[in-house]
Amino acid sequence: MAKIIVLGAGRIGKAIAIDLAQQHTVAAVDKDATALHQLLQNKSGIQPLQFDLLGAAQLAEIIKPADLAISAAPGFMGYEILKRIITASKNVIDISFFPEDSLTLDELAKQHNVTAVVDMGIAPGMSNLILGFHNQQMQVNDFQCMVGGLPKHPKPPFNYKAPFSPVDVIEEYTRPAHIVVDGKQIIKPALSDIELVDIPHVGKLEAFNTDGLRTLLTTLPAIPNMVEKTLRYPGHAELIKTLQSIGFFSPDPLTEIGHYIRPLDVTTQLLKKQWLLEKNEMEFTVMQLKISGAEHGKRVTYQYNLFDEYDPSTRTTSMARTTGYACTAAANLVLDKGFTATGVSPPELVGGDSRCYSFIMEYLKQRNIIFELRRAEQ
Repeated sequence: MAKIIVLGAGRIGKAIAIDLAQQHTVAAVDKDATALHQLLQNKSGIQPLQFDLLGAAQLAEIIKPADLAISAAPGFMGYEILKRIITASKNVIDISFFPEDSLTLDELAKQHNVTAVVDMGIAPGMSNLILGFHNQQMQVNDFQCMVGGLPKHPKPPFNYKAPFSPVDVIEEYTRPAHIVVDGKQIIKPALSDIELVDIPHVGKLEAFNTDGLRTLLTTLPAIPNMVEKTLRYPGHAELIKTLQSIGFFSPDPLTEIGHYIRPLDVTTQLLKKQWLLEKNEMEFTVMQLKISGAEHGKRVTYQYNLFDEYDPSTRTTSMARTTGYACTAAANLVLDKGFTATGVSPPELVGGDSRCYSFIMEYLKQRNIIFELRRAEQ
């Protein structure tokens, strides 16, 4: 039994803490007393610790007794928290999905003999892990990931509910998308190249470019074509693009009205109400991966389909399940010494080891998160 500290007690952090507490001693840290109270209502035995995650001296002291740290902090503070965990010489699994390049902390992690697995969620996360596995088995030429978390019963105008912070969703909608075409990295606007796709168990959804390849651009540069797209109900992207064109996502203050007011802050607060998942609201996570290339002299395509729904028995959202349990799978893998590489390791490097890939896939299967796989030869 290991000692684990989970930094962040939101929906996903809560799911992580509850899952890990089945086998380990767990403490959960958050400055929000309400979030900690809700966690304790769902699972006794978890130690609640209320404090600001950006408190440098306090953070080092709090994680000192832990065998492993989990960072489920908001993206805007994720990089700094990961840096502090590494500096404290603690192994860590990170799902904060911060915009900075996590690989810039690789040398620091090696200096402190730290195993740091980053971006270990659903996408980025499992999408990377699966690609990393196949990249060791074949010559991959094309990789496409389409993923989204959606309400089962959509309501206009947005037909969307956010399973995590609206500010992180807006960041996804505004950050330029880096993709790879014919061996060249190119940049496209987020929300571009909208296409309608048929998704099993769901039907027609729209897919558009978002900046989800992240570390794959650096770690797997030999793959000539890679793209990540977000899935939403049809019409959502155009509505978001309209808000963006008017300036609702601008970080610049509206000084002409005499106050330091940023449109982004106002929009985030308004959308928080519009996009708030109601208690016990049904939602789902859907992901489709296509990996094509040459294997044993044949042209093959592997297609993975994931459809996962809200679990009413545990009152856990699908996004918390798919993201959180991917994280806890990696946590147990590291604690069991199944993955010991020092430095910063994104999931594609973990998945490159077939034993690690199998461990994590089986762990998720035990929690009824199942990837349907089809292989086709051409």
